[in-house]
Amino acid sequence: MAVDNEVSAIYYIQHHLQNLTFGKHPENGWSLASTSTEATEMGFWAIHLDTMGWSIAMGLLFIWAFRKAGKIATTGVPGGLQNAVEMVIEFIENLTHATFHGKNKHIAPIALTLFVWILLMNSLKIIPVDYFPVLFAKLGVDYMKIVPTTDVNATLGMALGVFLMIIYYSIKVKGVGGFAKELSLTPFNHWSLIPFNLVLELVGLIVKPISLGLRLFGNMFAGEVIFILIALLPFWAIWLLDVPWAIFHILVVSLQAFIFTTLSIVYLSAAHEHH
Repeated sequence: MAVDNEVSAIYYIQHHLQNLTFGKHPENGWSLASTSTEATEMGFWAIHLDTMGWSIAMGLLFIWAFRKAGKIATTGVPGGLQNAVEMVIEFIENLTHATFHGKNKHIAPIALTLFVWILLMNSLKIIPVDYFPVLFAKLGVDYMKIVPTTDVNATLGMALGVFLMIIYYSIKVKGVGGFAKELSLTPFNHWSLIPFNLVLELVGLIVKPISLGLRLFGNMFAGEVIFILIALLPFWAIWLLDVPWAIFHILVVSLQAFIFTTLSIVYLSAAHEHH
């Protein structure tokens, strides 16, 4: 009986951590993965439909909410939505002024998009872990992970976007030659140490998006696992532990969005600096 319970618990955990994956299986061709093993065998070009779907849905929600707030904006007493949007915009504006030291009118909108989008995706974690998997199971969908930031592909994808902006603005502001000199003559400004400088600077440059993406993924994934483990406990223990952890995780959700946004601004600010 204990073995059956252990197997059921392992299956429960694996099921809730498995993405809805679509790709080309070596034997079955293009199809949805029915197990984690099949998802792995589909290789690099497989796509996590739940991650893509929920991240796009949160992006559309962000656009809809801010567009609606702009339409109903008034100079009088603001409504709840307008007040919330204005608070977020003011917060990001102050954060950008304090962190970004270059001149670029696009940095604040980029920071606003990152913060709100990540915050909305992280906030899906507050929904009970069984709610959507059970709902979609009734519709014939076997797997459904609704928190995109618990998927390392999503977090590294966003980090890669920030990395490409770092390269773009580094070349745009400093020129190809200036960017190359920064990589080859920093921190030691001598021609004989160029190989050593290049190793240091290239490693530091590549580590930025990797650490940015893995930090967000690690914190959100760990929180998801704890929610799943709590769901395996007896009914009375679930309410005793789940509610306090959910309240605490509200802080984690907002803090991780803030950290990702702040580090992105810092990296983009460094890309605008001349050395």
